[in-house]
Formats: sequence, structure tokens, C-alpha cells
Amino acid sequence: MIYEMRVYRCLPGRLPALLNRFATITLKIWEKHGIKQAGFFTTLVGESNQELTYFLAWESLADREKKWNAFAADPEWHAKRAETEKDGQIVANVSVQMLTPTAFSSVK
Repeated sequence: MIYEMRVYRCLPGRLPALLNRFATITLKIWEKHGIKQAGFFTTLVGESNQELTYFLAWESLADREKKWNAFAADPEWHAKRAETEKDGQIVANVSVQMLTPTAFSSVK
């Protein structure tokens, strides 16, 4: 199992819109494509409280490529994302890391 950590840095005041999009749209589309989330987090103490950090669980890099590409090309996702950004862009930038658990990790 590998894990993907994604950090979305929102434009000022736009974090609620991003959280709503995940809760009401994105997770349903991910389910359709077999994408498994492993946790979502907002920043309580840190550099910015306008960030969403989340983890995805993948069987392999090939599994990730297949499922993520299908999601990224999904016409429903494109339409819904555009609809949620009608009042302006939500995310300023995204940071992505692919992680593998250590031998002593509680997560395998």
C-alpha cells in the first residue's frame, strides 16, 4: 500500500467552499472511480488555517495512475468543479507527495 498526501492551500476565505465541495461532490465521484481516502485534516495550529491536508490509499502507483486519471477526465467532475468555482477560484496551489510506510508504521 502507498499513500498520497495532498495539501490544498486555499485563497483567503475559500476553505469553507473547498470543504463543502469535498463533502458534497468530490467524495461521491471518487467512490465511482474506486478512490479510497485515508483521512482529511484542517490545520488547527500551523503556518496557515486555510489548508486542507488529506491522504489517499493506493495499491500501487499503477492503481493510482489508472483511477486518478479516470477521475481527472470525468465530465461530471469538470462540470461540478466549474459550478463550485463560479464565485472565483478556490485553491491557490496543491502540494503532492507519494509516501510508503516504514517497517515500524502502524499503517501498512
